[in-house]
Amino acid sequence: MKLLRIGPKGKEKPAAIDKDGKIRDISSHINDLNPSNLNFDTISKIQSADLSNLPELLSSERIGSCITNPGKFVAIGLNYSDHAAETGAAVPTEPIMFMKAPSSICGPNDDVEIVAGSKKLDWEVELGIVIGKDAKHISESQSQDHILGYCLVNDVSEREWQIEKLGQWVKGKSHDTYGPIGPYLVTKDEIKDVNNLNMILDVNGERMQTGNTSTMIFNVDIIVSYVSKFMSLQVGDIITTGTPPGVGMGKKPQVFLKSGDKMRLSIDNLGEQNSKVVPV
Repeated sequence: MKLLRIGPKGKEKPAAIDKDGKIRDISSHINDLNPSNLNFDTISKIQSADLSNLPELLSSERIGSCITNPGKFVAIGLNYSDHAAETGAAVPTEPIMFMKAPSSICGPNDDVEIVAGSKKLDWEVELGIVIGKDAKHISESQSQDHILGYCLVNDVSEREWQIEKLGQWVKGKSHDTYGPIGPYLVTKDEIKDVNNLNMILDVNGERMQTGNTSTMIFNVDIIVSYVSKFMSLQVGDIITTGTPPGVGMGKKPQVFLKSGDKMRLSIDNLGEQNSKVVPV
C-alpha cells in the first residue's frame, strides 16, 4: 500500500492510493500518519478496507511529508563504497550513524531553503526505512519484523556546516527543509527486493546521481539491527540509509546548490520528488 499526506502545511489529511490509482482520504480510519498509527495492526486494517467508497483527493493538491512527528530521524553515512571514495573517506567497517532533526522534515516537493551565507548546499538521494514495531537489541534476522515500509529521502546537507564547523555532522543536516521525505510511505509488501532498487537524482535536468541499493555496504536488515543496539527504535522512526556517488561535494570541481536550482529524484516504486532551492 502507498500511503501519503495531502493538503496545506499543518492541515494535511492521511491518504492512500487505491487499486485504480486514485488518492483516497483515509481520515475516517486514522487521524494522521504519525507514531500513534504507523503500526502493523492499524495499517493492516486500512489495507483490508474498501477504499473505493472514501472521498477522493485531488492529485494537484500539495503532498506533505509521508510521516509527521517521528520521534527520531536517524541517518547512516558513507554506506556506498563509491560515495565514500568520491569524498576521500575510508570505507566504513561498521555503519556510521548520525541524526537529522525531525524539524528538518518537509514535503517531497516543498521548497528547500538556502540560508544567506550558505556556500556548500548539497543533495543526496536515499532510501528511508520506516519502523512499524518497537525494536531494541534485535538481531539481523529479526529486522524485517520491525520494518513497516520504505520512503524516498533527500538528505540535504550543508557541507561547510557539516565538515568544516566544529562538532558533529548533525548541524549540517538539520536545518528546516533539509529532510524532504515521500511522496509515499510504501509498505514493504509492495517492494519485491529492497536490495535492488534503482536511484537517480537530477539538478536542473542534469543527471548527478545514478545508483542501486544493491551496492549498499550495509543492507537494511543490518542497519536496523545495528541501530537498535545503541538506541531503542519506536514506531514511526525513520532511518535514512546513505547515498550513491554523484553528490556535489564529490564533483571535480565541486558543485553546490544555489537559489533557483531544481532537484528531481526518484527510487523504484517509491515515487519522485521535485523541489526548488529558495533563499531565506
